[in-house]
Amino acid sequence: MIRKMEHRDIKSVAQLERQCFSRPWSEQSLEQEVDNQNSLFLVYEDNQEIIGYIGMYLIIDEADITNIAVSEIHRGKGYGKQLLQEAVKRIFAEGYQALTLEVRKSNCPAICLYERAGFQIEGERKNFYECPAEDAFIMWKRK
Repeated sequence: MIRKMEHRDIKSVAQLERQCFSRPWSEQSLEQEVDNQNSLFLVYEDNQEIIGYIGMYLIIDEADITNIAVSEIHRGKGYGKQLLQEAVKRIFAEGYQALTLEVRKSNCPAICLYERAGFQIEGERKNFYECPAEDAFIMWKRK
């Protein structure tokens, strides 16, 4: 089940952050997003376990995907695809005109996921990532 992130989900989402990213968001940062009217964070819950999440900032008529993560043991089963599809559906239903994101140039599985969902590479950000340093592709999906 995909639903909006709640305060009770913070510890699980923070654990996913630590598992998936070299520079994870803190629990405090995630906590602030639950009540932020300019963000939308969705969690994928299965049997009372948070197995993935997606976070977005809502800016005028666009949404910026900040993170998408699926626990290591649940990867390759379509959960990331479902989270992305639900985010796209909700964002466009709310009247937003586009979604954007950055992705490591070396993250081929994520790039393929985004391309299959209709995102296109439209630019690059030099040295966007740290630990390790790497450039990012800027990808967009427009309504």
